[in-house]
Amino acid sequence: MELTLNHRKEGDRTVLEVGGEVDVYTAPKLREKLVELVGEGHYQIVVDMTKVEFLDSTGLGVLVGGLKRVRSHDGSLSLVCNQERILKIFRITGLTKVFPIHDSLDEALQDSE
Repeated sequence: MELTLNHRKEGDRTVLEVGGEVDVYTAPKLREKLVELVGEGHYQIVVDMTKVEFLDSTGLGVLVGGLKRVRSHDGSLSLVCNQERILKIFRITGLTKVFPIHDSLDEALQDSE
């Protein structure tokens, strides 16, 4: 399964849509995109993970790294995730306390205003 990455501006937020599998093979592509976005001055990022079918520890590490990167610029990184099997990974690892996780993109965009 390929990893798809698309980003767009939504007001003062940058939405990064992630689709497919985020694993040891595809996570570097996600890391590169997050580094690129922050390098271009996008510090308020919403990662839409509603089309993610699989996420492993490498993918989690990339998201944590992205969070640290935007926070160093007083930014934020929130997630949109409505799939129980993916949410379970965040709960087990305790990352629900680290990331704002929303059920929908609309909710994430409203919350971060």
